[in-house]
Amino acid sequence: MTAAADADTQALQAPAFPRPVLVVEDSAAMGERLRRILVSLGVPQADIVHAASLAQARQWLPTRPFQLALIDIGLPDGSGVDLIAALQRQPAPPASVVVSAWGDEDTLLAALRAGAAGYLLKEREDAEISLSLRSIQRGGAPIDPFIARRILSFVAQQAAAPEAPAAMELPPLSQRENEILRLVAQGLSNHEIAVALSLSKLTVESHTRNIYRKLAVGSRTEAVYEARRMGWLP
Repeated sequence: MTAAADADTQALQAPAFPRPVLVVEDSAAMGERLRRILVSLGVPQADIVHAASLAQARQWLPTRPFQLALIDIGLPDGSGVDLIAALQRQPAPPASVVVSAWGDEDTLLAALRAGAAGYLLKEREDAEISLSLRSIQRGGAPIDPFIARRILSFVAQQAAAPEAPAAMELPPLSQRENEILRLVAQGLSNHEIAVALSLSKLTVESHTRNIYRKLAVGSRTEAVYEARRMGWLP
């Protein structure tokens, strides 16, 4: 069998991507991004329903037998965690996957306890989110690598002896670094931060690298998580 024929056979054997899909996201831009990703995975436009709030999502639930729900946590009228719990009470609950900007421990654990089948971060590239979602076709759980590390860390903490860890001394951030970190926490890109602070994008990137170094992290999500854990951000 040729490689092309083998690929065709595998494609025929792959289970269909779950549909219809409910996208619960208050940002129109992010909702459009998720729709585009779902279409690239073979979901017809007609099988994608977008709700911008908890109330809208609840109105859609009786109308379609959703097999998958992509849910933001911070919605204008409440938490997506409540919707995940409500979906789990349905006779045939869809797979609920959180697609959020942040992955703080409290939110993560609340979502998993409510019944979330996956947890992805918005900061990832489309290809990374698409690849994670594709795992659902074979019964996998789409989990962002950063979230997976948080889960493993939490499990390790639970298994370890109850000994308080020593506080880690982190170098303080400069005033400008603090300004940039707060804008990062609001979800602004480096370009948007540069415009907001009248700086060049290269200057913002330099400050961002310094923030990463001082917090000993490797991504914007981890920087915000560490800053919140240290009490530097609300």
